[in-house]
Amino acid sequence: MSPTDNEVNPTIVELRSTARATPARNTTEEAPVPAHYGWLSRLRSYFILDPLIWLYTVLLGPLAVPVSLFGEKERILHDFARAWSWLIMKTIFSPVKVTGLDKIDTSKPHLYAVNHASALDIPVLYVHLPFQFRIMFKKELLSYPVIGWHLKRSGQVCINQQNPGASIASIRSAVKSLQGGMPLVIFPEGGRTPDGEIKPFMPGAFFLAIKAQVDIVPVALVGTYKLLPMNTYHIKCRPLEMRVGEPISTAGLKGHDIETLSAKVQRAVEELYDSARIT
Repeated sequence: MSPTDNEVNPTIVELRSTARATPARNTTEEAPVPAHYGWLSRLRSYFILDPLIWLYTVLLGPLAVPVSLFGEKERILHDFARAWSWLIMKTIFSPVKVTGLDKIDTSKPHLYAVNHASALDIPVLYVHLPFQFRIMFKKELLSYPVIGWHLKRSGQVCINQQNPGASIASIRSAVKSLQGGMPLVIFPEGGRTPDGEIKPFMPGAFFLAIKAQVDIVPVALVGTYKLLPMNTYHIKCRPLEMRVGEPISTAGLKGHDIETLSAKVQRAVEELYDSARIT
């Protein structure tokens, strides 16, 4: 059953808020940049890696749209996104160690809650989540050439944080997709972290899981911040990890449980993230 406007509106307001206050965590001071990430690394990134990524985007993006007219549009566009991501991951020489995913029943729809540290989080997910899924994204991304076209045509979930009412149709569609068996990936921090530390989760992001009554799978991406932080094009090739935790049930939960659920999911993601940095 689709959520009513009264159910959706309060939740979307939460999506653009800073959410609950989260106690400060003990953080590890960033290590100095290794010597092998010096000027040679910058030259490699600026003149080889970055141009190749733009080339993949410019070639595959416009090609995906007409090809998707001849078949199952959303599946075809997902395959193009995976091919684009595979090319990027092979180009940047950053192997990904995946742990915990083998314990998840990927035949069932889940909501995957992922920390967000880098623009390269998306390629990591497309390559290493072995099933078709949708992503919740901010409306601002629609203004990007090629990427915006793909997001609009491929059935992703658009959230307008400036005009919450405009997101009602997307929320309804996302709930129906989850109930129909399509997994959803969300970045509950609401954007990329500017310093590598996990930021407070927006509780409203978990409304979808409660409404659809699907489990939430915590996922920690480790190393992507140092790979490519915000406000830089310097890709620092390095090993990465994708750590997948135990599913968190939403069975029987209601709207008033969102805050508690959000805190539980955040703790799970933080524990995965911190344990990976310790080992």
